[in-house]
Amino acid sequence: MKEGKILLLGRPNVGKSTFVNNLIGQKVAITSPKPQTTRFPIKAVYEEERGKILFVDTPGIFGKAEDFLSKQINQKTLQTIKENVDLVIYMVDHTRKRDFEEAKVLGIVRKIEKPKILVINKIDIIEETYLPQYKFMEEEFPYVFEVSALHKKHFKLLLDKIFEILPEKRTVITDSHGGVASAAHLESEFESVTGYPLVNLDSKTFISELIREKVFLMMGEEIPYTTTVVVDEIAERSKSLTYIKARILTTHDRYKKMLIGKEGRKIKELGSYARKEIALAINKKVFLDLKVETDPHWQEVFYS
Repeated sequence: MKEGKILLLGRPNVGKSTFVNNLIGQKVAITSPKPQTTRFPIKAVYEEERGKILFVDTPGIFGKAEDFLSKQINQKTLQTIKENVDLVIYMVDHTRKRDFEEAKVLGIVRKIEKPKILVINKIDIIEETYLPQYKFMEEEFPYVFEVSALHKKHFKLLLDKIFEILPEKRTVITDSHGGVASAAHLESEFESVTGYPLVNLDSKTFISELIREKVFLMMGEEIPYTTTVVVDEIAERSKSLTYIKARILTTHDRYKKMLIGKEGRKIKELGSYARKEIALAINKKVFLDLKVETDPHWQEVFYS
């Protein structure tokens, strides 16, 4: 029986979250075509007859982090890299040019002294490719796989190699002073990832992420980066109905007006899509009380 912890690294929007969601078979991380979608590391468990894997999906590393939030995202990712892992998956997107940002991530990966797999994602897209720019990487990575995270192509081949590399399940040994081996720490991480989804997020955080995803998908280019979502209350009103009170926070009144929309149409649309997905996730009817507020300091309050 194999068991281990895998770190997923790559620049923004290479498809790490899509890969984890589709591998596990349920949504554990929100996705969108925009950078900054993932803002903190998310841990999720994959389990089958060969063993158990704790995947750590990190936010994409920004080449130039100029605003406060991007700097915080990079810092959280770099802190996560220092955790003890058994394997590193470095994911690249061949449909995007290799640039300074990619070189920065590659430099970070090179310094990690753990087994590594290079995963080239989005092979379902053939119209536009910069694959020749990534070919040199195949010489320094012992294992290279081409996958489609969106269509789950070549997942089996990749998983076969992962389980081949991962160590056998460790035995927790208590020493004479009451201390335990590092296996206990890994086991505690597995135990912290329970419920629906199998992820290290509490209910409020998970629901706030689902709502934030809808903002990223449904609003224009600028607005998603000026917003976050806070869930203030989750209450079971009956066996079949859950009440959720949440706020979308944004930095400026002009964005607040755009999020609300004419006669409240946009916030109703956002709330409707979010409510349906939350209801599907928790398998209950949901009453979502969703409002928009202006808070120019939300980045410092919630991401410091």
